[in-house]
Amino acid sequence: MAAAAAAATNSLLHSWLHYPTRSPLPNPYSKCSYFSSPLLLQVNPCRTNSFPSLTSNCSSSRVYCEIKSFESHQQNLTVRFLSGSGQLHSIQSSPPPSSVPMAATASSDSGSKGVKRVCLFYCDETKALAERIANRSDAIELRSINWKTFDDGFPNLFIPNAQGIRGQHVAFLASFSSPKVIFEQLSIIYALPKLFISSFTLVLPFFPTGTSERMEDEGDVATAFTLARILSNIPTSRGGPTSLVTFDIHALQERFYFGDTILPCFESGIPLLMNRLQQLPDSRNIAIAFPDDGAWKRFHKQLQHFPTIVCAKVREGEQRIVRIKEGDPQGRHVVIVDDLVQSGGTLIECQKVLAKHGATRVSAYVTHGIFPNQSWQRFQSDSAGNPATGLTHFWITDSCPSTVKAVMNRQPFEVLSLASSIAAALQI
Repeated sequence: MAAAAAAATNSLLHSWLHYPTRSPLPNPYSKCSYFSSPLLLQVNPCRTNSFPSLTSNCSSSRVYCEIKSFESHQQNLTVRFLSGSGQLHSIQSSPPPSSVPMAATASSDSGSKGVKRVCLFYCDETKALAERIANRSDAIELRSINWKTFDDGFPNLFIPNAQGIRGQHVAFLASFSSPKVIFEQLSIIYALPKLFISSFTLVLPFFPTGTSERMEDEGDVATAFTLARILSNIPTSRGGPTSLVTFDIHALQERFYFGDTILPCFESGIPLLMNRLQQLPDSRNIAIAFPDDGAWKRFHKQLQHFPTIVCAKVREGEQRIVRIKEGDPQGRHVVIVDDLVQSGGTLIECQKVLAKHGATRVSAYVTHGIFPNQSWQRFQSDSAGNPATGLTHFWITDSCPSTVKAVMNRQPFEVLSLASSIAAALQI
């Protein structure tokens, strides 16, 4: 565009120099600017092919112009300068008839102002979620990575068009579903910020080692701290530290495991649950049950306008059983809320005790449905009005892609997508 500006300016000055009532050329020079970036534009009138009429009376005259506006697709240019006598001269070309009016252009610019365009990379496991995120926002562009392995099993990775993301806002949608995929994704996560990008955001919906956050015996290893340290050492991009977006981390104190070189953004899937509950025909008869004090601490403030039931595990002899600590489920549709589920034993015990105490329906919500060894098969649908043996609904999010594939179209499961929440978080 700078070259086009120079050519257009040269043409305008040529017209000005041949205008009969022109004033003397500015001497020695005035400031030149091109939009917000400085443009040093030199026009030598002594060049015979540019200004043949001046070859006899100038030796080193130069014109430095101030470009007030220039649009390459419209060829709309204004050149202003001061003459030696202090007179202000202005030359302006007219836009072609098909050009967009200035007011319309300003309106268009203001409409798009503030929208951050993001290049979103993903791994094979998160492709479906990435596509849902891109469908939620025109400002998100999907970019793929070539995931291959060498004969020895180590990853052979390639980022196509790496130079094309320079100066762009970049995000990576990760899934640390098993230890074997973490290394290859970390290799990409560590490489992207070094490609001269404006900013880097890591979206890790499920922080997988969150349940290993404390030591109970000497020698225990808190792997939640280990993973937090690994992520805290992601290289900084040109825009600064990496942003980390994660949902409903298991323990609130884990936010302090991260170092100062990463900016964790802790989001929640609870708003998705609240929207879904409002759509139920018995939405005014909902009560929320927490399976333990930990779940209550994490979520009770977001759900405080619902009647609350708190359960607790107590030991009786060699067994640990679930009891209601506070609250009354009598006649209610009770929704058990927790951050994650693995084997599902605690949820099933809560379901039984709530039904025993008069709940007419029992449903469940967890942000992260892990379900190792296909433990989701333990949960049955309540099709006969017996809440002790089946759930009316079991809501999960798509934070664990392998689980989503397994439970798709199986009752009582329903997937609440994090796509809109992630798309919104990428605009922060």
